[in-house]
Amino acid sequence: MRDTEKLIKPLTEAKYLNADNVDRYRSIMRIFYENYEKLKYWMYQEEVYAEMIQDPYFSEYRMEQCQQDLAALTEWRNLSTLQDARKVSSLEEFKNKKFRYQMSQYSVEIERLVLRLENLFIEGASLEPTLLERIRREIEKFPDMQEKSAEEVYTWWNDLNNDFIRLNQNYQDYMRDLNSVKAEEMMRTKEFLVFKDKLVEYLRNFIKGLQRNVGVIEENLRLLDRTILEPVLEKISRYELSIPRMDAEVSRELLEEKVRGRYQSIRDWFVSENGQENEAGKLFDATNEIIRRITRYAAQLSEKNALGANRREEYRKVAELFLKCADLSEAQKMSAMVFGLERPFHLRGEASRETESMNRSVYEEGAMEYVLKPRIRTYREKSRRSAIADASRKKEEMRKQMMRQMQEDRKKIKMLEQDGRIDFSALPVLEPRVREILLKWLSDALEDGAYRAKTEDGRAYRLDLERAENNCVVHCSDGNFTMPCISIVFQE
Repeated sequence: MRDTEKLIKPLTEAKYLNADNVDRYRSIMRIFYENYEKLKYWMYQEEVYAEMIQDPYFSEYRMEQCQQDLAALTEWRNLSTLQDARKVSSLEEFKNKKFRYQMSQYSVEIERLVLRLENLFIEGASLEPTLLERIRREIEKFPDMQEKSAEEVYTWWNDLNNDFIRLNQNYQDYMRDLNSVKAEEMMRTKEFLVFKDKLVEYLRNFIKGLQRNVGVIEENLRLLDRTILEPVLEKISRYELSIPRMDAEVSRELLEEKVRGRYQSIRDWFVSENGQENEAGKLFDATNEIIRRITRYAAQLSEKNALGANRREEYRKVAELFLKCADLSEAQKMSAMVFGLERPFHLRGEASRETESMNRSVYEEGAMEYVLKPRIRTYREKSRRSAIADASRKKEEMRKQMMRQMQEDRKKIKMLEQDGRIDFSALPVLEPRVREILLKWLSDALEDGAYRAKTEDGRAYRLDLERAENNCVVHCSDGNFTMPCISIVFQE
């Protein structure tokens, strides 16, 4: 963890939000913040008091209380003071220390945060595909920044970072709202069906923008070479270092680390590396999951509403229509009208027809089975649980069959032996099965240093390689092959 010293220190600037007399402290800080936005940075005690008593809530507020409140806020470092000696005309006035007050930078950011929290449910978050398009256009300008001035590069870099920060924060806040308990409860109400389609269309438009831009951004970032990247980031760091700062000095290493960290955040958001999914892919999956959940809840609501409908009269009316049909053909037409779809889906499959006659009716054809599967990445077929079948009889039959096969093979090979020896140069025409057994024995013995091995039934043998320099032709029922003159000699 970095900057541990900053993390363990108490943030006294936020104390006024929960201290005693919080109504007076917060009202004073809001007065300072509103004047700060009007570029009025310094205020006197009398000006603060005059604005406070304009509110009926502080009608009994006294000047002594205002002085105490300003002193407390100064002690908590919310306000900075400066003694105003311009209009002092006597030593007594100088001793009274007439101060001017100004908000500290921490207090400005705290008030901005408080204002955002107050307007959280009014402003809300959103998913804007236009931000992705703007980021894509800015990333495409990366190679051109080598030739631009430092001021132009810094402006471009700020625009890119502001759009990226806004995109990141907006999607996180919007996804948090859609996954909240309040949204979950709302999806279960009937009112949700009214704007369900509008919400789904909004999310799908964002997904289209995501698919259209993320691939291009990822490709551009992958193509960025260090010869392009390093000079641009170096130019940004140099320009930031050249900006005069009144409150603190910033080291070059800290600025370079900040610039490279921001670039790495943008790259990690769009580029997949080392088998890790990028943040854009996670957003794509999360948005699709929300669409599926919305659709599922809407289907459940529709089914729930349909359960209460009385179908008895409808069924009776349909039955009367079928009774009025003159023949089967008319009843089939009525069935197509009642039970068919107004806009049918055409499913294509490989059906095996009994005949190719074009005059054969669909009622005479056999039904075609077509299995529908969800077109999502996370779909997995359910595994069916079943009891373990008893295969002992099948195993016994297979064992007997193998034993018979081994006995037949043994008889055939026994016929090839002459005085306990099988000479490959003197073999008759072999069956493929017998050839495989002999070659396996040959391979097993060649792998041994002493050219010895044992057969499957335990017979020991060795290879006779005295005539291995000469070749012989072994004839088989499926072809012939040439090999050295080798003999298998059994050791009984």
